[in-house]
Amino acid sequence: MKDLIIATGNKGKFQEFEYLFETYSPAKNFAENLIFAPDIAKLIAMPGGRQVEETGKTYAENAMLKARAWAEKSGLPCLADDSGLEVEALDGRPGIFSARVAEGQEVKWILNELKNIEKLEDRRAKFAASLALCVPDEFILITEGFCNGVIIKEARGSGGFGYDPVFVPDGYEKTFAELDSKIKNSISHRTNAFLNLIQKVKG
Repeated sequence: MKDLIIATGNKGKFQEFEYLFETYSPAKNFAENLIFAPDIAKLIAMPGGRQVEETGKTYAENAMLKARAWAEKSGLPCLADDSGLEVEALDGRPGIFSARVAEGQEVKWILNELKNIEKLEDRRAKFAASLALCVPDEFILITEGFCNGVIIKEARGSGGFGYDPVFVPDGYEKTFAELDSKIKNSISHRTNAFLNLIQKVKG
């Protein structure tokens, strides 16, 4: 396909997708031009600007809502994601509400929620992501991916976004915010979902 909208208002996420499409050979010929959704929101008079209300009960439902809304309004193929952090000690919270429980204060919120849990083995968590690819009037594909790790007791690193400064993935000693972006993007939940999507498309 020539143009593909990446339905996110998060520039960090968009840059991750740029990296994925440039890096993984099966995806290199997938789309010629990636479009950051906010750049065309006014051009297509997207209702509500760049935001699509996330009313789904799962990551997959929210990703599908966003992909379909942008694809139907623009007439172009669209890729959307929904992702979140699931903490075992919090019974899976914040989950699909990860970006909304404490907008801009995610790290402070999660550290406060876990302040009475001392052992790292009791601070297990995983990032989860669902991707939805919608091609108008043709099909919609949905995949998922995960990255397991622990929530440490204080923020470290200046990279990434959201909960990255307190999440250490299994097999590493650095947080997502400390890891080189290439390393993070090779193991992240979004990458795993992306590779599953490319395999589905090829199939």
